[in-house]
Amino acid sequence: MSQPNKNKLFKLNINAGQWRSRVITFPDVVGLRPTPNRVRETVFNWLGQTLHDKTCLDAFAGSGALGFEAASRGASQVVMCELHKDAAASLLANAKRLTTNDATRIEIINRNVFEYLPTQQQKFDVVFCDPPFQANLYAPFLMQIQPFLAVDARLYWESAIQLDRDPTVLENYEVVKTSRAGAVYFGLLQSRR
Repeated sequence: MSQPNKNKLFKLNINAGQWRSRVITFPDVVGLRPTPNRVRETVFNWLGQTLHDKTCLDAFAGSGALGFEAASRGASQVVMCELHKDAAASLLANAKRLTTNDATRIEIINRNVFEYLPTQQQKFDVVFCDPPFQANLYAPFLMQIQPFLAVDARLYWESAIQLDRDPTVLENYEVVKTSRAGAVYFGLLQSRR
């Protein structure tokens, strides 16, 4: 297994909105897998093309592809949690470059989302849950995020397995949509609160 190259930067484009076609960069970090372009298009079709006045949480931000796409499409606030310091630094650099006049819309949190949530009172309208596949964090996250979801909140998940086959993981959610792209399963949930 090769070691990541800390100096190598990968690039991806934002699909739509205010920053359409703008490039974000991210480092070569073990386990970091940006959501593919085609999957992002599908997810934002499901959510609606704009997210005006929505508050979003990108819980395991990684490259920031989902969080920056949400901000580009008009989200009023996007909180991105990322534990890895190099990935978090890249998120901050991208946010500064994109939000030259409106830096308050994107907040970068360099800590574990499980530690971050208990420290705040915010309710989120849209949550992106795309943790490292091997970490098995879906069930604990779906339980912990519940008190922080706004009424009718939507939660996007991305996984190497089909989450909708485990009823205990989804007991507080309705499955709205699911799909698959190669080896990646993804879907949209709605809170039953």
